[in-house]
Amino acid sequence: MAEVTLQEAPRKIRDMYEKGFAAMERGNTHYAMDMFMNVLDLEPQLLKARHFLRAAQVKEFKSKNGGQMTHVLSSITGIFGVLSANAALKKDPLKALKITESLLRSDPLNKMFIDIHVRSALAADLPEVALLMLEVAREFYPKDIAILKRLGQLYLDNNLTAKGREVYEILLSLKPNDPKVVKAYKDASALDTMNKGGWSDAGSYRDVMKDTGEATRLEQEAKAVKTTKDIDSLIEDSLSKIQKEPDNINYRRGLADLYVRAERMDEALQTLQEAQDLSGGADPQIDRAISNVKLKQFDHEIAALKKAGDTDGAEAKQQERNAFELQDAAERVKRYPNDLQFRYDLGVLQYHNGQLNEAIQQFQQAQRNPQRRTRSLYHMALCFKQKQQYDIALEQLEKALSEMPVMDATKKDTLYELGSICETMGDKEKAARYFKEIYSVDIGYRDISEKIEKGYA
Repeated sequence: MAEVTLQEAPRKIRDMYEKGFAAMERGNTHYAMDMFMNVLDLEPQLLKARHFLRAAQVKEFKSKNGGQMTHVLSSITGIFGVLSANAALKKDPLKALKITESLLRSDPLNKMFIDIHVRSALAADLPEVALLMLEVAREFYPKDIAILKRLGQLYLDNNLTAKGREVYEILLSLKPNDPKVVKAYKDASALDTMNKGGWSDAGSYRDVMKDTGEATRLEQEAKAVKTTKDIDSLIEDSLSKIQKEPDNINYRRGLADLYVRAERMDEALQTLQEAQDLSGGADPQIDRAISNVKLKQFDHEIAALKKAGDTDGAEAKQQERNAFELQDAAERVKRYPNDLQFRYDLGVLQYHNGQLNEAIQQFQQAQRNPQRRTRSLYHMALCFKQKQQYDIALEQLEKALSEMPVMDATKKDTLYELGSICETMGDKEKAARYFKEIYSVDIGYRDISEKIEKGYA
């Protein structure tokens, strides 16, 4: 079952989602859970709502200091719910999934509830939902063999081979003498290597394709276009398509991409401008593509100056590029003031250019974009940290942390900054707690190993 994005959802669902999101922002997790569960009743495939529902469940559970005794009690009171979900699993897996969400609301870290939820999600053909649950479970049970095995296999089943390999590496460190784990790790490594090397495209697929010309074209595209001859062939193909369908904007965007690969930047810009004219001059993605091509032009000029040994010229051109990128991003926000992604992008550039107050303004608005909320809070905190307003920085980071159920890159960055600010403020004990959260899952993150070892010393 394909995931549904917020933009694809009906207005009624989006309104409920926004109410839930606003409640999360205010710390009203109870109402937020009500709204997100209502959303999922109407649209089970809206994964973003399930993500925030899981965050709200975990946040409320932790606020009540739930522990092992809580799991025992919830297992007793929730047994009828588990039996109901099991009964509905084959005939109506979506009904089973709904029941499990109610169970998780009372105890999102109960292993029995996690198990039936994952089975229900897979039965409903929603592997992303199962993965989300297992990723949350892994964070709280980092050495649970059953959870790790299940997560690793599900990653592989969904062609997420790099993540699968990472999980099996952890399993191997926990059970180095288990022949099944050793074999699973080798299989995961082989699959990941094949994916990275492109070997999965190998074989006799030509034998089952009648049109050998189409086979050659597909092969050229799959190889990421390595030769000039390949690019020229695809450019001619795109030009032919445009001649037949001159109003097709996507063909022109594809052609522009090929021109960029061929380093024919002027032709790429001309093609994108034609596409923008066809769109009525109001397509923000084409606008961004034009800017990206101009930035690539700068990069080529900088590389040429460095190759010629003109260090001063390369430095001057780099400064010119930076100024253009910042001004271009600011102008894009003026043209599309309601596009929160563009505000986030501008804020990041302003932060790196030392325009801290201006960056904070952009992040304060960009945080309304669910896809950019936690990164906006994180970058806002960095701005306050630069201004030495450490208490405000901590508030932003703690707010972001409360909405991250999964230990991903953003959560590691957030924990690291929390620890660093606590160190600066002299609270070494609290800093150590934040650093240990990262250390327990990723010993190679930045200088985290050095910090922990220094603390023990």
